[in-house]
Amino acid sequence: MDFDYLVFIGRFEPFHNGHAAVARHALGRARKLIFLVGSADTPRTIRNPWTVAERAVMIQAALERDVDRLIIRPLRDHLYNESQWIAGVQRAVAEAIRDDDGADSARVGLVGMDKDDSSYYLREFPQWPLVDVQHTETLSATELRRYLFEAGDIDFHGALLMLRGNVPAPVFDMLDAFRKTSPAHAQLVAEHQFIAQYKASWKSAPYPPTFVTTDAVVVHSGHVLLVHRRAEPGKGLWALPGGFVGQNQGILESCLRELREETRLKIPVPVLKGSLKSQSVFDHPERSQRGRTITHAFHFDFPAGGLPAVKGGDDADKARWIPVSEALEMGPKLYEDHLHILEFFLGRG
Repeated sequence: MDFDYLVFIGRFEPFHNGHAAVARHALGRARKLIFLVGSADTPRTIRNPWTVAERAVMIQAALERDVDRLIIRPLRDHLYNESQWIAGVQRAVAEAIRDDDGADSARVGLVGMDKDDSSYYLREFPQWPLVDVQHTETLSATELRRYLFEAGDIDFHGALLMLRGNVPAPVFDMLDAFRKTSPAHAQLVAEHQFIAQYKASWKSAPYPPTFVTTDAVVVHSGHVLLVHRRAEPGKGLWALPGGFVGQNQGILESCLRELREETRLKIPVPVLKGSLKSQSVFDHPERSQRGRTITHAFHFDFPAGGLPAVKGGDDADKARWIPVSEALEMGPKLYEDHLHILEFFLGRG
């Protein structure tokens, strides 16, 4: 064995034959394989349909003969703070080795497929030698998710055959059971259809559109104002009040309009403007499934006083003041990158 531990970072949505090939190669080079399962603590979406626990079961089922040599740990995203993400990787690996009673001098390496710009992260850990595994011919995870969610719209048996041919047999059984029995699958299919129709409506545009939105981070007496989404995308998730910039409005004015429409917040506009503490732009290319969406978030802060009455309206069926400590733990219940926006303004990001 060349290594005591090899580290395999990925989302594994789902765990497919390409992932399995990398894992088997790694198990031939290292005593144990540490899986860092990314996009932990996120809601179910068509991009991230499965929890870390579900993906861990996929990995263990696909590599059952070597399950005692696998260490699986969650890895949170930090969309707007790469240093924190790198630190999270380093911390997770150190904890995994410590919990395995590994030595401080353990030989650690990184394993993966350095295939394109999306593999940039493999070069961010120079302390770990890279085992670059050649690409195994398989459909991408994105394509496999599309087959799963389109199974009712296109050739049903053909979609299942494509899934069966590109994931390990135990993983296919899990995906088929998820499709047949999980209430989450129906919600994801509805979201997939909405996004497909939304993108189709912009197909005739001469260039791919870039959408501009606003979000309001209103903090009052240790609480943050959130709304419960009533429609796709993100139906049923909690979100910051916000929406698209009006054609005849500035960005701040659009933010205040959306805030009023979605929460019925009665604080006068001059008072809101006077409480503006900071603002920032959030532009991760994959922050929205609808397409390239850049949001301008405004942080309004009221340190003390009774919480003003709020009521859901427009695109929100509820509006509620949530304690900041609770909101920062709502990752799987928060829409898009709104947890990251909250962390940015409230000091944890």
